[in-house]
Amino acid sequence: LITMGDASMEATISQSDSTAQQDSLFSMTDVFLFSLITGLFTYWFFFRKKKEEVPDLPKMQSVAAPVRDSSFIEKMKKTGRNIVVFYGSQTGTAEEFANRLSKDAHRYGLRGMAADPEEYDLSDLSRLSEIDKSLAVFCMATYGEGDPTDNAQDFYDWLQEADADLSGLRFAVFGLGNKTYEHFNAMGKYVDKRLEELGAQRIFELGMGDDDGNLEEDFITWREQFWPAVCEHFGVEATGEESSIRQYELVVHTDVNMNKVYTGEMGRLKSYENQKPPFDAKNPFLAQVTQNRKLNEGGERHLMHLELDISNSKIRYESGDHVAVYPANDSSLVNQIGEILGTDLDTIMSLNNLDEESNKKHPFPCPTSYRTALTYYLDITNPPRTNVLYELAQYASDAGEQERLRKMASSAAEGKALYLSWVVESRRNILAILQDMPSLRPPIDHLCELLPRLQARYYSIASSSKVHPNAIHICAVTVEYETKTGRLNKGVATNWLKNKVPDENGSNSLVPMYVRKSQFRLPFKPSTPVIMIGPGTGIAPFIGFIQERAWLKQQGKEVGETVLYYGCRREREDYLYREELARFRQEGVLTQLNVAFSRDQAEKVYVQHLMKKNKENIWKLLNEGNAHIYVCGDARNMARDVQNTFYEIVAEFGNMSQPQAVDYVKKLMTKGRYSLDVWS
Repeated sequence: LITMGDASMEATISQSDSTAQQDSLFSMTDVFLFSLITGLFTYWFFFRKKKEEVPDLPKMQSVAAPVRDSSFIEKMKKTGRNIVVFYGSQTGTAEEFANRLSKDAHRYGLRGMAADPEEYDLSDLSRLSEIDKSLAVFCMATYGEGDPTDNAQDFYDWLQEADADLSGLRFAVFGLGNKTYEHFNAMGKYVDKRLEELGAQRIFELGMGDDDGNLEEDFITWREQFWPAVCEHFGVEATGEESSIRQYELVVHTDVNMNKVYTGEMGRLKSYENQKPPFDAKNPFLAQVTQNRKLNEGGERHLMHLELDISNSKIRYESGDHVAVYPANDSSLVNQIGEILGTDLDTIMSLNNLDEESNKKHPFPCPTSYRTALTYYLDITNPPRTNVLYELAQYASDAGEQERLRKMASSAAEGKALYLSWVVESRRNILAILQDMPSLRPPIDHLCELLPRLQARYYSIASSSKVHPNAIHICAVTVEYETKTGRLNKGVATNWLKNKVPDENGSNSLVPMYVRKSQFRLPFKPSTPVIMIGPGTGIAPFIGFIQERAWLKQQGKEVGETVLYYGCRREREDYLYREELARFRQEGVLTQLNVAFSRDQAEKVYVQHLMKKNKENIWKLLNEGNAHIYVCGDARNMARDVQNTFYEIVAEFGNMSQPQAVDYVKKLMTKGRYSLDVWS
């Protein structure tokens, strides 16, 4: 329009002077009006632009801030809470404990909420004192070699960097760990120490649960002393007996669109039908099993090698990483629970959180069927914890059974002993308890509310992505044992994987999985020697390591000494990957292959015995070659015995005292030259 105006002006000015006066006046008027209109339009255009742009700036700033409800302080104020229980949880236990503590609060006239630190801004801890009688509790599990859990990583990073003044914060910490690991309860200890350093006030001592002992008893013992300390600090008293409070309400769907019903997905509805990367814990990839073969030639156990096809998934992995798989419970166990409780398992239902402000709307994906929940979402094979027994007790019509359940859930010494013997040591799962207590018949929806989530299982990847970019290999042994009650208990994941046989249409051989990164890594320089110790299925990551060293050698790289110490029961029974290892040895990639057969002779021979035979060579590789050590397998005995053997070798050949040798090995760990991938 401006250009048109300019053209009109030029046309008008260029007209002949001999034009009639009327025409001239008209032209001048035209020019004036056009100029006025053009000027007004130009002014309006720029003015309008400013009016729109100025308010946009704060809008853009607000978008840049987290859109999630990241202030737990505002949420607590809004909902009248004064206790927040944060959890760092990898397998769901710490989250379960946090929920129990937050529910406890109502007994003391307080209100609690469990919170995932990943969902909130933890720098708000400095503002918690704005709330009357406020307290922050931290249930922190330690993962791997002293690491934080995935959901607590950001919180851990913040604590390390923070210089916040937390002098108004009152706190308590309960750590979840395992004494068979080198860094027992490292995360709980760190959070407890660091909060105090930042000025926070500890109102009760650090609790340390040991999963190698009795984690449930450790938690109950700490909890029964924790609440009296809270009462004393705030000057409050218990309002009465512990009562059963439902957290979720049941909604049964009689007329529902089946396309809106969850059938086992972990996150997004229909995510298994319409797969979209990136794949992670909330969005697993459905990998097809292309190979499932038995590795052992004899014996009672079933050791297997599986290959998962990850073509077109964009999943990347490194040797030493872990693959997580989501298993399904045995359908016969699910059916038996349905029969005992007289329930139609195909009923479509939702369990909706009664606390509308909670971030957790359902205990598992809803709507779904009871069958799906018991198959894919709930843990029905582990012995239930005491809080589950307490809540279920009200549904036992027999007074003796009700009293027995309440006693096992109590903090009395007799009750703890009964729970330990009747539930834990007898390995009674929920089905066994229902079978052995005929009057106990809870509503299935309350049972589903109480049972913990079925967790992913982690396996060390037994392949190298350099050699197998489109496949992930798993090495596993099926778990099967007889309990004290004469029942046959089977491991959920290993027996489920055992039945994943490749078929033509592939429907039966799909495994929901994702990759979890690990610190278990080959040295940066291929020329660095490596000493690998992995008996049994602990050989898994070393198959990947050796494959990678072979590939590097083929690329013309200088590859250092590659030494393996492997152990099994009998040479002719369970010598895993025998042919592959022999080939690697023949090709010169594996410079030493030391195999201990523990039961082929009168005296048992383990990997540490072979290490002692080669102690001079081990010291030379360590001291002169700067070798890296890798240990994979059983944490309780093997890893400890191997570590003690290294202490002996270092003390003898390094001319050191025992404390100096221990310090030497610990420094190797700190430098990343002694790595562990162990389980108990």
